[in-house]
Amino acid sequence: MADIIYKYGKSVYANITNKCNCRCSFCIRFLKDGIGSADVLWHKENPSKEAVIEAIREFDFTGFDELVFCGYGEPTCALDILLSAAKVAKDEKKLKTRLNTNGLGNAENGRDIVGELSKVIDSVSISLNAPNSIEYEEITHPGFSNSFDRMIDFAKKCKEQVKEVKWSIVDVLSDDDIEECKQLSEETGIPLRIRHFA
Repeated sequence: MADIIYKYGKSVYANITNKCNCRCSFCIRFLKDGIGSADVLWHKENPSKEAVIEAIREFDFTGFDELVFCGYGEPTCALDILLSAAKVAKDEKKLKTRLNTNGLGNAENGRDIVGELSKVIDSVSISLNAPNSIEYEEITHPGFSNSFDRMIDFAKKCKEQVKEVKWSIVDVLSDDDIEECKQLSEETGIPLRIRHFA
C-alpha cells in the first residue's frame, strides 16, 4: 500500500494522486518506487479525500511546520482533495502549506484555479523544466497544447495572489538552459531555485 504522507529531507509531503498530465523524461517516479520514508508512492488506487484528510490528522507533525503537496503525481489533478486537505493542514494542524506543481493546473481543470489555491496554499513551487516551449515539449511531453505558455500564465497569476512563488529546475539541464531559465526568472519577477537531481 502506498504512503499518503511521507518524510523526505527536512519536510513532510502529501502524495495525494498518481495522476499526472506530463511524462517528464527525467521524472524520479520512473526510476524508483519510493523516496524518503516512503518505500512505495505508487497508489494501486488513488486515495479518496477522506483517506488523505485522515492521514493528515493522524500524522505527528512535531518538529515540522509545513506540509508539501508533492508525490508521484500532479496535485492539481486532484484539485478537490488538494484544496480540502490543505485547509485541514492549515486550520487543524496549523501548518504552512506548499504546492509543488508543473503549473498546468488551470489547463487540467479548465478554469483559473489560482484564486482557490491562494486561500489554502502559502507557497507554490513551479517546475520550469526547460527555458522555452520547444525544449519544454521535448522534456515534459505535456498532455495539453501550448503548455509552456499556459505554465507561464499560471505562474504569473500565482505571483499576484499567493504569498510566495518560485520557479524550480533540476541541475540536469545544460549550462545554457540554466542561464535561459535565470533570464526567464528575471523577466517574470519570480525567483528561481536550482535543485540537485536525486
